[in-house]
Amino acid sequence: MNAPEAADRQALARTQPLKTRRWPRTQRRQARNRSVLGRRQPDLTVVLENVHDPHNASAILRSCDGVGVLQAHAVYSIEEPPPGAFARQTSASAAKWVEVERHASLADCYKRLREEGFTILVTSIGSEARPLYDWDLRQPVALVLGNEMRGVSKEARDTADGAIQIPMAGMVQSLNVSVACAVCVYEAYRQRTAAGDYECPKLELDRFLALEDDWLRR
Repeated sequence: MNAPEAADRQALARTQPLKTRRWPRTQRRQARNRSVLGRRQPDLTVVLENVHDPHNASAILRSCDGVGVLQAHAVYSIEEPPPGAFARQTSASAAKWVEVERHASLADCYKRLREEGFTILVTSIGSEARPLYDWDLRQPVALVLGNEMRGVSKEARDTADGAIQIPMAGMVQSLNVSVACAVCVYEAYRQRTAAGDYECPKLELDRFLALEDDWLRR
């Protein structure tokens, strides 16, 4: 997750536009892809736990794309995955640009995230939760979002590293799950922008070029 060395960035600048069969080989298109990939945040991710509404799932991925999330995670232990929400066939879909990794269980998902150095935070309401703005979201962090009706599961809460509560001043105590995601990831975006985290690519050169090649073929 470290930024490429200066030599890697210079090598990237010298690479030529890739040849593709499906799309035109335009410098403008490659420049756009490189600009977006250069701001991807591989150390920021979200976990969808049994989020069943396809509109919510799509809106979550759109917010993820907006703040530079490279990959999201999904666990469906009770609900079925929302049909079409993670499909890449539609050019306007954020799922085309944010990869979603499916996990057989929440335990498997958490194990993978911890192996990659992520702190796992659930969105929750309760005395154990700290306000969103008290958290350092510049660290490698995974934000867990629960089902529309039930919220995050007890297992998700009990085995996470902490809980986030979004401050609210109204009668209703919670937000729609896709709105809650947007609020949280854009707070991460605010913190990271202030610290200059979007100014230097975080992807290693080999992965950057592999993703560029893949994106030019989508």
